[in-house]
Amino acid sequence: MNARAREGASRTGRRVLITLLVLLLLLGGLAGAGAYLWSHYGDGISQALGWTSDDYEGEGHGDVLITITSGEIGSDVADSLAEAGVVKTPEAFYELLLAQDDEVEFQVGTYQMRLEMSAQAALDALRDPENRMDYTVTIPEGMSAKDALARTAEVMEIPLADFEAAVADPAAFGVPAEFPSIEGFLFPATYTFEPGDTAQTIVQQMVDRMRQALQEHGVPAGDEWRVLTLASVVQREAGADLDDFPKIARVFLNRIDQGMLLQSDATVAYGTGNTDTVWTTEEERADASNLYNTYANPGLPVGPIGLPGDVAIDAAIHPADGPWLYFVPIDLETGETVFSETIEEHDAAVEQLAQWCTTHREAGGTRCD
Repeated sequence: MNARAREGASRTGRRVLITLLVLLLLLGGLAGAGAYLWSHYGDGISQALGWTSDDYEGEGHGDVLITITSGEIGSDVADSLAEAGVVKTPEAFYELLLAQDDEVEFQVGTYQMRLEMSAQAALDALRDPENRMDYTVTIPEGMSAKDALARTAEVMEIPLADFEAAVADPAAFGVPAEFPSIEGFLFPATYTFEPGDTAQTIVQQMVDRMRQALQEHGVPAGDEWRVLTLASVVQREAGADLDDFPKIARVFLNRIDQGMLLQSDATVAYGTGNTDTVWTTEEERADASNLYNTYANPGLPVGPIGLPGDVAIDAAIHPADGPWLYFVPIDLETGETVFSETIEEHDAAVEQLAQWCTTHREAGGTRCD
């Protein structure tokens, strides 16, 4: 081969090589572009062509908790389910919601769900009350903090010792230093807690709710101890008639103003550890070492004797006007109470109670025991 032929062959070889390189680069570019496009739009393309579905099939597997909070709408729930791996796509669940004849309303709470459920199975599970984790605790007015925490511990399946350790330092929850314990500073209400809540977070929620109540009632900072202590005594001594609450508050305030002992059996009973009764013995009423004993110690007890609610708090800061110095229920079933200004009037009312108790016991009743 001569030089010209060799040069021509060389140019031809270079052209072929360049052409091959260009083709390889183009093919490589298309492959890369295709990979990029497929990674971003492959699912949509597959679903559009009917190759795959945006929904899982069946009842799913495993376990996962889903929490629906107040104010969430259907699209929010759909997003939460998809993010947790319950449903395949939020669109599958949300479109199912829109297809329902009646608008679907979700109850706030935490639900036991499964992974990779079909949208229909997920909707059915959220509608089934058996799947809702019931962490609802109702604390009634007047209950002691000790009993309230025991009830909460049982419902939440948290050791009571955890709560006892948490409330050992009330100041850690923002309770003023003059309070001898957490007593009185847990607001009585119905709470819905979450599975991840601890003794500390639960107590803090109850304390925060009491602070909210105090603010709503206009209790100034620094007056919490007086208000809650008086309110707790009113709460424990009052019956079912809400109109009696401000009258009872007035009786105690009148007695304090006149230097009289409060003589509340409820305070004595609390100091002895009996939080489920207001009945006391003569010996218990004479024990001045019980700092909650208002028969033997002047003024309000050393601290609250239970958890007062809104009515009792309002009565403590807005007592009724009146000259009463005594009160006593004369019917423990109806709660009918007599308010008196003189000891003679009060003694007559006490006799009415004694007669009621005699008749009640003869009929087999136990309210006077």
